[in-house]
Amino acid sequence: MPLRQPVLLCCLLFGSLTFAVGEDYVTVKFAAQPGPYAVGVRVVEQYDSGRHFGSAVDEKPVQSTQAERGRPLQTLVWYPAQKSAGKAMTMGDYVALMDTEVSFGKPQMTRDGDVLKGWLHASLGQSLSAVRDASFAMGRFPVVIYAPSFSSWSWENADLCEYLASYGYVLIASPGMGEKSRESTHDLSGVSAQASDVSFLIGFAASLPNTDMTRTAAMGFSWGGLADVYAASKDDRIKALVSLDGSERYFPGLVEASKTVHPDKMTIPLIYFEEGDQSLEVQDRLNHRFHAEGPSVLNRWVHGDLITVRMLGMFHPEFCSIAYRNEELWEKELPNLQVADYDRADGLMGFAWVMRYTRAFLDFHLKQDAQAGAFLKAAPSANGVPRHTMSVKFRPSVPIAKNTDGSPTN
Repeated sequence: MPLRQPVLLCCLLFGSLTFAVGEDYVTVKFAAQPGPYAVGVRVVEQYDSGRHFGSAVDEKPVQSTQAERGRPLQTLVWYPAQKSAGKAMTMGDYVALMDTEVSFGKPQMTRDGDVLKGWLHASLGQSLSAVRDASFAMGRFPVVIYAPSFSSWSWENADLCEYLASYGYVLIASPGMGEKSRESTHDLSGVSAQASDVSFLIGFAASLPNTDMTRTAAMGFSWGGLADVYAASKDDRIKALVSLDGSERYFPGLVEASKTVHPDKMTIPLIYFEEGDQSLEVQDRLNHRFHAEGPSVLNRWVHGDLITVRMLGMFHPEFCSIAYRNEELWEKELPNLQVADYDRADGLMGFAWVMRYTRAFLDFHLKQDAQAGAFLKAAPSANGVPRHTMSVKFRPSVPIAKNTDGSPTN
């Protein structure tokens, strides 16, 4: 069983190099000011009864109760909450959720869990922001479905999800899984399964008392970004996309092979955050290893607004907030990925700006906030971004040509 981690792809591609020690993994904080709302989080154990799923232990179909024969989706919901005296979730509380991801109420201790706890041991006691089961704040709020990276956990970007919830969004996520097992697969069935999870969670969101379903977006990191593109191609409830170095850029062949996902026909806005140092040689290795060749998804995204944000000093795993707590990542595991002389401190600062630009994008497209739109179109320096941190390119949509009867031309 492959180790579940958001940096799996990077580990497949690169060797080892030791980084400088002495980093503070205990009190990771991003310099992004939280919003006016307190944050709550709820864990919902539910099944998609319309799909079958294999056991996490023996890969056989689940043969328990009728309800449990569906696909298990341990669902996290972050939301604007009423202020509470309750204890905030710790990193350890989030990590503990992996023991019951597919075995609801029946903890399954795994090697992966032990390894992850070892990686994050210095930060397991750190408190984040969300209070479990806090009361909902009054009102209805836009919805953002978060799709994790390859085989990863719903809470891999807990800091980002909590941050957006504090500004009046409901964030919903479930683990990144394959079609029949807990592990994702680099194929059409794997990405389609996660895309179906996104749509299932949108349907679940409609059952919550504090959601405004007319304002729904999807956000994903790495493989989750590709899954979101799949989902949005079939689900018109998704009004905007946020991609954190999403795999649609690296696996365009899987988009082409789907025969149903057509970036050149998508009309919703997309903001794409990309790493700063992706070489043609690395892409060539991806193409050969995973048969990833295909026309560029971003080049074909012409009928929806496209904002491309290149984070000059960040490499792929840094778009996942728990990566900054992973000692193994920074000390041993991810060689040759550090960009120039940018270091972990630069990544912490850069990720805070990813959080800020994500909020502005959602505020503009889901809340029709004109000031947020102006922020997105301004030069980064005008927004206070330090030099050599990012570049931002905005490409407005081109209307789809139509025949006289209103149908699109071929």
